[in-house]
Amino acid sequence: MKLIVADDSRLVRGIVVKAVASIGFEAVPAANGREALNILEAGDENINLVLLDWNMPVMNGIDVIKSMRADDRFKKIPVLMVSTESEDDRINEAISAGAQNYLTKPFTADQLIDAIHQVLGRK
Repeated sequence: MKLIVADDSRLVRGIVVKAVASIGFEAVPAANGREALNILEAGDENINLVLLDWNMPVMNGIDVIKSMRADDRFKKIPVLMVSTESEDDRINEAISAGAQNYLTKPFTADQLIDAIHQVLGRK
């Protein structure tokens, strides 16, 4: 399984890469939403999941979700939003835009893995 981890924090990207490697997933890092879409559009990777931060430079997570849901090639790829935005209206906005799940930072590796399994229907 392969996922994109889009977060402007190199530290968060590194934590996610390590956590998902522990369950046999490969993570393709992206520093912002535009990089995540570029990876998808290049078509070189077989992406099974996109993990997005909300607040990123260049293109935020919500705009990435909207772009993915508007494109037949990507609209069925599951999205897990991971953000410090913890207000109910923000969580609802992400779900309404097309995220399958929402995880609030800070999180543990176990919480991340559980959220990924939920999105992929494995738990």
